[in-house]
Amino acid sequence: MRIAVIADIHSNLEALQVVLERIHALNADEIVCLGDIVGYNANPNECVDIVRNEKILSVLGNHDACASGLEEPYRFNAIARMAVLWTREQLTEENRTFLRELPREKRVHDCFLFHGSIHDTNRYILSRSDAEASFQSLAGLPGALKLGFFGHTHVRTAFIDRQGVVSQEQSLDCSLSSAKRYLVNPGSVGQPRDGDPRASFLVYDRDDRMVQFFRLEYDIKRCQDRIIQAGLPSQLAERLEWGQ
Repeated sequence: MRIAVIADIHSNLEALQVVLERIHALNADEIVCLGDIVGYNANPNECVDIVRNEKILSVLGNHDACASGLEEPYRFNAIARMAVLWTREQLTEENRTFLRELPREKRVHDCFLFHGSIHDTNRYILSRSDAEASFQSLAGLPGALKLGFFGHTHVRTAFIDRQGVVSQEQSLDCSLSSAKRYLVNPGSVGQPRDGDPRASFLVYDRDDRMVQFFRLEYDIKRCQDRIIQAGLPSQLAERLEWGQ
C-alpha cells in the first residue's frame, strides 16, 4: 500500500493541482494531509473543495484553526495574521465547518499524523531536542507506533530515533528500519521554506518500508498574480519565488 503525504497547501491552487496530478500518476492508494490547507495564498475555497472532493484525510493546522474561527491568530506575525483573517472572510460556511471539524491528530494504519508536534498544533519540530519530545509522546500512544508524519515547518526532513539517540536526515529517500522510530516532514505543497520553490510531498510505501520525496515545478507566477489581485501583502507573492 502506498500513501501520499502532503502538508501546508496554504491556499496555493496551482501547486496543489500539480501535486495531485503526479500523485494520481503514481497510483497512490491513499492521500493524507498534515494540515494548513488554507492561509497565505489566494484560493482557500478552491483548495478546501479539492481536499473534500478527493476525500483526502486531513488533520487540523494552525492556519486552519484560525481561519475557521476555532482560534485567534495571536501568535501570528502581522502578514500571516492579515492573510488568515482575509481567509476567514472568504471561506464559505460549508468549508469553514469542514476545517473546524478536522481532528488535531490521527492514527492511519501504522503511522500517526499531526501538524506541529504531537498534542500541540502550534509547536514546531525544528531541532533534535524538539523531536525528542515528540518521540516521547509517540512512545506513549497506544500500539507502540514507530512512524509519525508532521508539517508546520515547511521543510522536508526526517528525524530518526535510534534507541534514544536522535539524528536528523535531509537526504531524498529513507528506508525505514523496524529497529528505529521516525518523524518525517514531507515539506510544503504551497509555500516551501527550504530555498527550493518547487512544491514538495512524499509517498510512503508500507510494503517496502520506504519514504520517497518529490519536488515539482508549478506556475508560481499565476499564484503570485492571484495574491496581488486579492489585495494580500506582496511579500507573500515574493517569497514563493525564493522558497522562503
